[in-house]
Amino acid sequence: MKLIVAEKTRRTPPSPSEPTIVRRLLAWAQRADAGERADAASALARAYRYSNLPEPLRREAVVGLTAMLEDSSILVRRALAEALASAHDAPHHIISALANDLPEIAAIVLALSPVLSDAELVDSAAIGDASVQTALARRPYLSAGVAAAVAEIGRREAVIALIENPEARLTPGALCRIVERFGEDGEAREALMARERLPATLRCELVAATAEALSPLAAAFGLGAERIERIMRETREEAAISVAANSGRGELGDLVHHLRLNGALTVALLMRALISGNGAFYCVAAAELSGLAPGRVAGFVRDPFGPGFAALHRRMGLSAPLLTPFRVALAALPEIESRAGERASRPVVARVIAACEASRSPDLAKLLSLLRRVEAEAALEEARAFAEDLAAARTPFAAEPAYDWPRPIVLIDALDAAEATPPALAASNEASAGRAFDAVAYIESEDWLPTSGPILEATCETGSAEIERSSRSAEPVAVAA
Repeated sequence: MKLIVAEKTRRTPPSPSEPTIVRRLLAWAQRADAGERADAASALARAYRYSNLPEPLRREAVVGLTAMLEDSSILVRRALAEALASAHDAPHHIISALANDLPEIAAIVLALSPVLSDAELVDSAAIGDASVQTALARRPYLSAGVAAAVAEIGRREAVIALIENPEARLTPGALCRIVERFGEDGEAREALMARERLPATLRCELVAATAEALSPLAAAFGLGAERIERIMRETREEAAISVAANSGRGELGDLVHHLRLNGALTVALLMRALISGNGAFYCVAAAELSGLAPGRVAGFVRDPFGPGFAALHRRMGLSAPLLTPFRVALAALPEIESRAGERASRPVVARVIAACEASRSPDLAKLLSLLRRVEAEAALEEARAFAEDLAAARTPFAAEPAYDWPRPIVLIDALDAAEATPPALAASNEASAGRAFDAVAYIESEDWLPTSGPILEATCETGSAEIERSSRSAEPVAVAA
């Protein structure tokens, strides 16, 4: 490198008989070992990139770099790749030759070089191994064409790297192809779910695929096939509601259409949407099923007890007994629509259950069973949230406001073990010189007390039990802990 810079700063050009620095470098490289040749290749490439070489010397440097492409040592070619990979003005033929070299050299150039065209990158993806495809997948600002090629023919590692590349332009078609190829792969699904702006339909499919992947685990715990199928179905329904709650208005139409084509747009899903406060999903689904314009559907939904909604309900293909539960759920929608989410509102579920029970229609048995399960899930969610709030507050139990309960009185009657059948609750009296006693314990209020016999009051202070003798007790009685 110093020799090249010195050659550049010479005031007089070399005479025709005097060899240039590039020629002297190549002549020296023929006698040097592999490590020294790699250093020389790196120095010449960096001089070409960063030094203001005269044009004749620059052309000669290109010839020298081209000659080094045929070096038998991988160290020399790797040095060229590392020095020229990110250069915008790198000679195209040198970059192309390095891109078709061994995979470990080609990966360096394919990951960064701005010189290569999309057609060349696609060709490299087709003939390259997993490391080459992975390097391509990690390129910054990867074009849609190259990303689609990797999605179509890339190996698993390359496709996961493509998903994790936030700058890759993945079209919905490419994402669908990835789901088709690797939807059963847990790592691929996780990477897709973490990707921003994933289409709602694909996100719904991924959650469904995750549920399907867990079905063998459920079977291993001894669950029956019908119960597993019900769990999977309800999991898919919950996933659809969750995805819909986080989707824009424009995506809801595609999601509902996708669910209808797959037979997943069911009565249970529509009811889950309403009791979760997602009125927008219900309106889009009603428009999809009835064929009416969204504006007309919205007008009917605003008056659920009117004749227009009854006509809409029939046009959606729903049975007459289902009209009342849906009316009740829609009437309660304004109370929970502002906090719509995937969690069902327990008060709304209770109202719909009451409406179903009041109608006494056998056609509502399946819906009523679903609502009972949803109500239980909502109760569990409330209990978990309550427990989490208590844990987050970190308030000692002793600091909680205590109820002013009267102190319980524990009455113990001593019975001879030889004369009576031992009761379920037994204790030994070690203060009686080796004689064993059984004890019958019961709790009564202070209004009822025996006229004689030992009366023991048990108090709990700082984890220890204190036994106090009543003023009406003649003799102290010791009770074993």
